[in-house]
Amino acid sequence: MPERKLIDNCNRHLNYLRVSITDRCNLSCTYCVPEDRIPRMRHSEILRYEEILRVVRVGVSLGISKIRVTGGEPLVRKGVYEFLAELNRIDRLKDVSLTTNGLLLAENIDRIYAAGIRRMNISIDTLKRERFKEITGFDGLEKVWQGIRAAQEKGFSPIKLNVVALKGINEDELVDMAGLSFSYPFHIRFIEQMPIGNARSATGKPLLAPQIKQRIGSLGRLHAVEKSSLDGPAQRYRFEGAKGEIGFIPAMSQHFCERCNRLRLTASGQLRPCLLSDRQEDLKGPLRAGCSDADIAQIYLNAVHHKPCDHSLTVADGAERVNGQMSAIGG
Repeated sequence: MPERKLIDNCNRHLNYLRVSITDRCNLSCTYCVPEDRIPRMRHSEILRYEEILRVVRVGVSLGISKIRVTGGEPLVRKGVYEFLAELNRIDRLKDVSLTTNGLLLAENIDRIYAAGIRRMNISIDTLKRERFKEITGFDGLEKVWQGIRAAQEKGFSPIKLNVVALKGINEDELVDMAGLSFSYPFHIRFIEQMPIGNARSATGKPLLAPQIKQRIGSLGRLHAVEKSSLDGPAQRYRFEGAKGEIGFIPAMSQHFCERCNRLRLTASGQLRPCLLSDRQEDLKGPLRAGCSDADIAQIYLNAVHHKPCDHSLTVADGAERVNGQMSAIGG
């Protein structure tokens, strides 16, 4: 199969694939799971590991060089550590990383490291035990923090702590979260809440990056950090004298679509060119019907062709929403 590059109609080179391996999770976060919780997919509806690996290998032949494994919570899926090791054995993949909620980290940190993972994102939206339980439905803050420290001690770097800014819920902790960067070499990343699915905490206008930046400014002046070749859309900063960094992902207030270099493979085998659009291309059907690698490559190219140059979502009340649930799409 001849090598072709994933360059879209807006001249963006798409070299980053986020791979959701399950819609299941051991938490029930208010901004992810709706009140009328959607049924979990049957095992037969989720891509098998060998199917995912085949899709990734074809993607690599087209120029994919970076993979992030997500869920749901990826560590709840049986066989995940062997799968991560297989991913890391694929030639020409420059980076394989993991996003997790941290609950299973401490007890499995050696297995994750042995599988070749060196970078990870850990979701943590509060430093208060009771609030953590309110947001996630589980009293697990201490366990998550143990996982974060275990990753640090094992040598994972960078460790990015993802904080979804939830208006009226955790906005009083923004300064405390940012302050972690003085004591630890973590990247604290503030993410604007996006209108995806029927989340329980999706109320009114979100808390935006400029507001967050203004609030944490009480800690000192933020200095811009130069981006690396493997960086995503986060705006990177550092407080003077801090061990870690601060990042902002302003998906709603400052569209970074012109710099977007990613595609998403959902757990159900759909290839999504844009998180904030319901457009997707089916891969599972063709895979299970016996398609060739050339057919898979063409599905990639179809998705790239339909990747929008911008998204139409706004911060206005009653604005357009994405219908798919984040737990099924993959964060």
